Amino acid sequence: MNASAVGKASIEVKRAYLAGLIDGDGCIMATIERHREMRFGFRVRVELKITQKEPELLHSLVEEWNIGRVSSNRKGTAYTTYDWIVREKDDLKNILEFIEPYTRLKKKQVTIAMQILQMKVMTKQDLIENARLADALSKLNVRSSGRRSNFASMIQIPVSSND
Repeated sequence: MNASAVGKASIEVKRAYLAGLIDGDGCIMATIERHREMRFGFRVRVELKITQKEPELLHSLVEEWNIGRVSSNRKGTAYTTYDWIVREKDDLKNILEFIEPYTRLKKKQVTIAMQILQMKVMTKQDLIENARLADALSKLNVRSSGRRSNFASMIQIPVSSND
């Protein structure tokens, strides 16, 4: 398929616009969660969130990308904010690859999140390494500074030698 210069410019604008939204009003996080179905009882989950005061833009992102969801957050009694939340691994990979060349403020977060998403967890050591990456990503997020900082220690529990 041949793309016209106009079509190419349109895609570049979309990439830059989404990267700017994420740089300015977004957050790329990784959490370590207990998960019974996972081999070692834990998983590292990456999440992308964009917060806005009005939900229209976020609903348009859900429609355009056909991924994620919009949820509301009640902040006190005065107002509500809205989040576009994307948690599916393949969806996150697609978005992060799409914006990577255009992101500025969250370039390190994108790089670490992609490392987490691409890592295959075959051993407990792989899981611990992935958890350390999650800790590194958490340290880069301003709002995470007051939260527990060493999530990797959660998974330092004894595991059977059969694992």
